[in-house]
Amino acid sequence: MRIRLSEITPKRIVDAVHRRIEDIPDAIAWKYSELASSNKERLSHYRNIHRGKRCFVMANGPSLGEMQLQLLRDEYTISMNRAYLLYEQWGFIPSYYVCINELVLEQFAHDISTLHMPRFINFNRRSFFSEADTVDELMYLRFGFKLRDQFSGDAVQTLSSGGTVTFACLQLAYYMGFDEVVLIGLDHSFVEKGVPNTTEVRQSEQDKSHCHPDYFPKGIKWQLPDLYRSELAYALARQAYEEDGRRIFDATVDGRCNVFQKIDFSSLF
Repeated sequence: MRIRLSEITPKRIVDAVHRRIEDIPDAIAWKYSELASSNKERLSHYRNIHRGKRCFVMANGPSLGEMQLQLLRDEYTISMNRAYLLYEQWGFIPSYYVCINELVLEQFAHDISTLHMPRFINFNRRSFFSEADTVDELMYLRFGFKLRDQFSGDAVQTLSSGGTVTFACLQLAYYMGFDEVVLIGLDHSFVEKGVPNTTEVRQSEQDKSHCHPDYFPKGIKWQLPDLYRSELAYALARQAYEEDGRRIFDATVDGRCNVFQKIDFSSLF
């Protein structure tokens, strides 16, 4: 089960049903709309584009601040959510950007529209972006609602979120053909505690759970993480990669996720 029995509440059940009803128009649009058709064509150009290569998936834990990220300047990299706040500090622009969280897309659509690299975002928040954005290297990924998460190696099809954008990045990296993926910034630990997926308004002045103090600033809506569900999803990713002769390593500094084989970051260069 991807949800612990102790975390099932009447409100969570009602919210889940409501989300599935709201998703029906998006499911129909993904199957029949002209936008979805052209989007799938653009996505198809990324299938196995990096076969045999290595990439770094950059999660957004505070541990990123303890790493020599300038070493990644000539590597393939996938960043996510509000990592763009640190691009200037890193001294390079990551190869790709992924964001599937609806609250992030709703509240920071303008920021995401100004990024200049291939971007992959959640199809069900397409209304926050213009047609000009899709011409400028912005593509949509479709995430459905299933009782159990599944790993998919085909980004043109409906994907599972696994409760975390990192799982989406691992599916996208697989689709692109990367043979080796190295995770960094996967601290898998948050200061805030509570029922997973609960939407809260940030009350503290600084965000201590992410790589930048203004990642989710005061007054911004965000959702509590579902670490248990994400662990189950990560296990699916590891299995899919290994069955195809590929590998996922975790080079996070003091990361608490124990799904992937640990590796020292500096030893990779």
